[in-house]
Amino acid sequence: MSDTHDFDDPAGNDPSAPRPRPARPGADGNWERGVLEKLVLETLAERRRARRWSIFLRLLTLAWFSVVLLAFAGWFSADVAKKTERHTALIDVEGVIAAGGETSADELVESLKAAFEDDKTAGIVLRINSPGGSPVQSGIIHDEILRLRGKHPDTPLYAVIEEVGASGGYYVAAAADRIYVDKASLVGSIGVLMGGFGFVDVMEKVGVERRLLTAGDKKGFLDSFSPLSDEQRAHAQQMLDQIHRQFIDVVRKGRAERLSDDPDLFSGLVWTGERSVELGLADGLGSVASVARDVIKVETIVDYSPRENLAEKLARRVGASAGETIARVLGVDAQGWSLR
Repeated sequence: MSDTHDFDDPAGNDPSAPRPRPARPGADGNWERGVLEKLVLETLAERRRARRWSIFLRLLTLAWFSVVLLAFAGWFSADVAKKTERHTALIDVEGVIAAGGETSADELVESLKAAFEDDKTAGIVLRINSPGGSPVQSGIIHDEILRLRGKHPDTPLYAVIEEVGASGGYYVAAAADRIYVDKASLVGSIGVLMGGFGFVDVMEKVGVERRLLTAGDKKGFLDSFSPLSDEQRAHAQQMLDQIHRQFIDVVRKGRAERLSDDPDLFSGLVWTGERSVELGLADGLGSVASVARDVIKVETIVDYSPRENLAEKLARRVGASAGETIARVLGVDAQGWSLR
């Protein structure tokens, strides 16, 4: 029989207990550092992704805003694609006809040339919404229409008066092959006016002395702060009558035998579209769409109207408002001579 002896560990540990494994390098406190580094790197990567998306969204917003501005300014148009097919050309005569105004001869003449010279143009429609304006600007547009019609005899030009085609607006329309109106359009006003105010009595009442120095005894003609003499009145009336005769001659030549012999035809009165057809000032009822479809027989419409960019629109409107304000203060007609 043999004895089994247990030998105690000098350090007092139980020899049967499992001994701990040796620690591997970096396995004690270094794992926390690895986790932190990974978190930091992922956070930085996430921030970079968020920054890139933010920049992308800002650029996208800027691009969208730019497109809206350019579209508003008329830089984009579906008409560009349509110019490759046979079409009806549309040109707007909008608002007061005046140099630098809503409709000027320079801009409109360029549109007319472009429409007539396009070999895809089957016919041209002038859409008129104008109460009149400068007889000079109206005359330039009228004469250019006649010149281009003579140069391009196979391209007809029709006028469509929508809301109003009066005075200078009708002066332009008289150059068309035919004129179409709505039954409720306002048409005519074949006359000339020149407006202003006189402040002589007011100045005397408030004790204001007018000091007007001129070189030429007639240079103060129609001065609002000086008395209107019979000689000045007669001279002004002579000029008005002469321009009126020019207007009448243009209408008679353009409308010829279609005009009625109504004594009020050239009195400056305005008529409805329905009545204007009876008087021979218009040829029938119609719209842009109906003229393109039934008269020109090409329903595809391409707009050749002059288009201002946003900066030009703002500048013109601000300038026009300032000019009208000054004119009201001075009591003068901002448009000068007017076919109205």
